Amino acid sequence: MTDAVFAWADQSAPSLDDFARLAEAAFADLPGEFRAHTGEVEFRILDFADPDTLSEMGIEDPFELTGLYHGVDLSQRSVSDPSPQPSRIYLYRRPILDEWSERGDVGLSEIIAHVLIHEIGHHFGLSDDDIDAIEAGLR
Repeated sequence: MTDAVFAWADQSAPSLDDFARLAEAAFADLPGEFRAHTGEVEFRILDFADPDTLSEMGIEDPFELTGLYHGVDLSQRSVSDPSPQPSRIYLYRRPILDEWSERGDVGLSEIIAHVLIHEIGHHFGLSDDDIDAIEAGLR
C-alpha cells in the first residue's frame, strides 16, 4: 500500500464538534461587515435533519439536505414585531460529508463554508435563485 492509503487508515470522520469548529472558522473568515449584519444567528450542527423537517420540505432522502435556515429573515422583520425566536442555521454533517466524498474536487472546509454562506443568504431574505446569481457573479 502507498503512504497515501496508510494516511487514511487510522482516520475517523469529522465529528459534530469538528464541523462546528470548521463552521466557526468559515464564519470568522467572512468580511466583518457581513458578519455584523448577520446578527444573533445560532449555528447548529446535526447529523441529519429531523423527519418532521424533511417531511415539511417534501424531501424523502435525508442526504439531499445539507443545510437549513430556520427563522424570520431580516427582510420580514419590523421593530414593532414581537421579538422573534432566535434564527438558526443548521448544517447537516452526514449529507455534507457525502457531497464532499462524491465531489472529490473541493475541501471539506470549502463545502461547509458554501453551505453556511448559502443559509446566511436566506437569513438576509435572499431566495435560492438570488444566491445562485450572486455565486455565479463571483466566478
